[in-house]
Amino acid sequence: MAILRKGKIREMSPEEIDEKIKELRTDLARIRASIAAGGPPENPGRIRALRKTIARLLTIKKEIQKPKE
Repeated sequence: MAILRKGKIREMSPEEIDEKIKELRTDLARIRASIAAGGPPENPGRIRALRKTIARLLTIKKEIQKPKE
């Protein structure tokens, strides 16, 4: 799964953003569960990238919902 950039996220609808957040959180939970079970992470850098992408999605979603002043 490709990591999303700001421009692509801003083109998405709020419903698409919610769906993508859910999908990425599921993927992150799966990776964390495999590490907790004692297995090595398949790609350690992917964890950080997923966390940053989720944060980026949440930030832009909040910006969209915020009323203009």
